[in-house]
Amino acid sequence: MKFGIITRNPDAYSSTQLRKALAKRQIPHACFSFPQIVARIGYVPHVNAHNIDILSELDALIIRPIGRGSLEEIVFRMDMLYKLERLGFYVINPPEAIEHCVDKYDLLAILEDSGIPVPRTVATESVSQALKAFHELGGDVVIKPIFGSRGVGVTRITDREIAQTVFNAITFNHGVIYMQEFVPHGFSDIRAFVIGDRVAAAMRRVATSWKTNYSQGARPEPIKLDTKIEELAVKSAQLIKCKIAGVDILESPKGPLVIEVNSQPGWRGLQSISHVNIADEIVAYVLSELKK
Repeated sequence: MKFGIITRNPDAYSSTQLRKALAKRQIPHACFSFPQIVARIGYVPHVNAHNIDILSELDALIIRPIGRGSLEEIVFRMDMLYKLERLGFYVINPPEAIEHCVDKYDLLAILEDSGIPVPRTVATESVSQALKAFHELGGDVVIKPIFGSRGVGVTRITDREIAQTVFNAITFNHGVIYMQEFVPHGFSDIRAFVIGDRVAAAMRRVATSWKTNYSQGARPEPIKLDTKIEELAVKSAQLIKCKIAGVDILESPKGPLVIEVNSQPGWRGLQSISHVNIADEIVAYVLSELKK
């Protein structure tokens, strides 16, 4: 038994925790990044990293995370993961889940189709239509990169002229304008960490502004989730086949709203207030999946 961990930095917190959890079970592991992988067609090894034949020498591959890159690089990485899956290799999270999670519009569209409550959201390439939607959403919106994470590039806009300037800048750079209604949420939200068919741990993220990302300074606090929110988090992850997921939920005046599902969630803040060893839970889950 040997695991692979795809990571940009083996010494990053989550990667280190996974390595410790594997070492505790005496499971060997290898860390490498996507640029170190070579894929072959027509001869073997089909996929290798360094001198490791991934298909014959490893039993599972944990993605931490997909990483930044050009469109060509990202598509190639996903293609490799799909190839490994087609050959019967265990990849977590599955490439399908990663693709859905990385695209905010695609993700929320799927959730809405299955009755998951989500914020009112507009995506368009047209500045004039975006300005119309700005008023439809109450003139108080949150602009987000359609691809992005950790709250980087997220902006709240309440002024039409500023909105037009931002929309023009996005389209000038061939981006998609992606905006959501601002949802009053008391400067906090919920992160539910889903593993398989259950919430393994959860926290409330409390901030001093409307941005509640832990990476941007929000404070983690313990929380006991009610059954409705737990079920919402698990269903949201399962709809996109995301086996390890960080599901972000806003408690709005109209009830809970799912705003994001992360396929490579970090858990440093969550671990600081959780009695559950999250890395141990992930490794235990992967082992149970391999036995099926």
